[in-house]
Amino acid sequence: MAKPTPAAPAATRSPFGFWSIVLLTVNGIIGTGIFLSPAGVIKVAGTWTPLVYVLAGLFAGLLAVTFASAAKYVSENGSSFAYARRAFGDDLGFYVGVTRFMAGAIAWGVMATAVVTTVLGIVGGKEAVTTTSTTIGFVVLMAVLLAINLAGTGITKWFNNISTIGKVAALVLAIVAGLVVLARTGENHFGEISGLQAPDGSPLIPAMSTTVFVGAVLSAFYAYTGFESVATAASEMERPEHNLPRAIPLGVLLVMVVYVGVVGIAMMVNPTGILNSTEPVILASAFANPVVRNLVVLGAVVSMFGINVAASFSTPRIFDAMSRQRMVPGFISRESRRGVPVAAFLLTAGVAIAIPMAFGYSMRGIMVISSVSRFIQFLVVPVAVVLFFLGRARHQTLAAHRNVLTDVVVPLLGLAASVFLMARFDWKGQFSNPDGSTNQWAVWAMVVGYVVLPLALYIPWKLGAYRGEPTDPRDPLEA
Repeated sequence: MAKPTPAAPAATRSPFGFWSIVLLTVNGIIGTGIFLSPAGVIKVAGTWTPLVYVLAGLFAGLLAVTFASAAKYVSENGSSFAYARRAFGDDLGFYVGVTRFMAGAIAWGVMATAVVTTVLGIVGGKEAVTTTSTTIGFVVLMAVLLAINLAGTGITKWFNNISTIGKVAALVLAIVAGLVVLARTGENHFGEISGLQAPDGSPLIPAMSTTVFVGAVLSAFYAYTGFESVATAASEMERPEHNLPRAIPLGVLLVMVVYVGVVGIAMMVNPTGILNSTEPVILASAFANPVVRNLVVLGAVVSMFGINVAASFSTPRIFDAMSRQRMVPGFISRESRRGVPVAAFLLTAGVAIAIPMAFGYSMRGIMVISSVSRFIQFLVVPVAVVLFFLGRARHQTLAAHRNVLTDVVVPLLGLAASVFLMARFDWKGQFSNPDGSTNQWAVWAMVVGYVVLPLALYIPWKLGAYRGEPTDPRDPLEA
């Protein structure tokens, strides 16, 4: 039975305070979806959409509290990797770490592609989105993110805070503008959604059923993911064992309020404009005022840039954390004078750049790696928290305040929700092409991401290629 150790002392080099962690959580969740594709859930759920976003937020909240509870017991970098290693041992921790790294790097590449193609579409229209222009913009964006990270955690924190405030301000502006329109016109078009028709005369919104409703909730749930990566850079935060458990759930709650507000307002003001929009930033189509439209578009660009800043900060810390445990080469965790793991960043950025380019910026198939990685985390971390509570972890944990509700009841509910999510996940669709044939790219992505790569890294680690005492001077459990 692992014995807990005293809680970590206040960090001396961690500029991310409580509110910065809240903003990092919000920044890591709000990305492209709410700006570019709000019509997706509306077309499925119709007038039930606001309730769908509330339930999806509560669903995400269970898992957010679970990850927050894990942060009480483990304050080192790596998030799900660190939790899995502490609870179950090095082998499962290794597997979670490698698969999470690949999924995070790929997701970063997809988000970088999204911001580049969206900006090109806004500036030059669809004809401006070519492979050459996308590649140039892609490389330039990665260079900017590298410069931000190399400037140190303080600069990264500043960009994170500003971009988060900017994207939230744009969404709040949309809510306020919608309320003003409703007050001036007195017209509420919310009820018209149920009667909208497709070009062939069939109902645009399907009849509501339990299956349709559950599917809509699951679709909306993915708009809340990102909270699971917040604690990846725990050592860069002030009192992570104290601040993370409070900041992560608060961040998810704020996102839920904003999502429900902006979707509800858009459906009342101009649902037809949202559902029929062909603009790059669909949310802007709900407003006739050009100033409001342009500010929403600007907010979308800021949002996409911000989530890339968050990804560039958090994702490299996964391999950095594994390197500090000597599970991958030690040079990966070497830091610059400003405390930045440069090698980890360059390695992560290399994967984030190479994968989208190799697939011609089409992520159909390859994104299954990211989806399955989340399932692994959402199954492993709840069980890990219960083990921490019971004092049965394989490695030492911090002496945290134990709470049956947050450390046992909520994690078990989160585990049940995760199993339900897996059961309802569209596995067939993930591995199929639009014509119904097997998507070979998705199959090979799974084989490489979950078998070949982990095995290729696991063998040299087990053979002692990276021998040395695991050490992280910033972690009281390893110092």
